[in-house]
Amino acid sequence: MTLLKIQTPEKAQNDVKEVYDFFVKNMGMIPAPMKLLSASPAQFNLQWRSLKYFMKHPTLNFAVLSTIRYLVAEAYDYVFCTHLNREFLKRQGLTDEQISAISNDPMQAPLEDRERLLVAFVMKAIKTPESVTQEDMESLRREGWNDSDILDAVMQGTVMVSTNTLMKAFKMDAVC
Repeated sequence: MTLLKIQTPEKAQNDVKEVYDFFVKNMGMIPAPMKLLSASPAQFNLQWRSLKYFMKHPTLNFAVLSTIRYLVAEAYDYVFCTHLNREFLKRQGLTDEQISAISNDPMQAPLEDRERLLVAFVMKAIKTPESVTQEDMESLRREGWNDSDILDAVMQGTVMVSTNTLMKAFKMDAVC
């Protein structure tokens, strides 16, 4: 159990209850990170707004975002999100072999070329941020990505890292 006092599904109130109900209805479960963030209603609401933004992102589709989340979660031993996003990839028709190939080389993702380049860039930015260059940025821009898209994609990865840190620091059971 977590070190924080979180809102359980049975005792959730107001905004937290509404969001929990959304997840149960649409996913059949409540993601553990959302339960953890329920300890801070302000952080919970910020994360929920962010999730809604990404659900309707104008250029970063579900396949790109779930690939980013899966790769970052796997790289940082974020078990809950590795499993969850692996399932999302499977629901998109990927096999275990294809997912393993993506793990070894993001350029193997069954995405458009420009999307694979963005995913690979996100992994570079997350793992070695000091190695990002102006040429990296120009390359992505030539592929039609604007700065907002690039920032949003990297943000999706950095949120995975920060949430993983919170989950581990506060001993949040990934399945609760």
